[in-house]
Amino acid sequence: MLFLVAALLLLGVVMGTVAHAPLGFSLAAAAVIAVWLGIFALRERRGRRHTPTH
Repeated sequence: MLFLVAALLLLGVVMGTVAHAPLGFSLAAAAVIAVWLGIFALRERRGRRHTPTH
């Protein structure tokens, strides 16, 4: 429960920051985060495929 409260608090801080940041910066940051999440998802998928099952 504490993790959920902390995550929501962090989300509120980030959303507040994005509201005051220039649009170009917000879009660039969103693109960087999207690429990072895409790479993470590909690595996770590849890692689970190549591990032997017991």
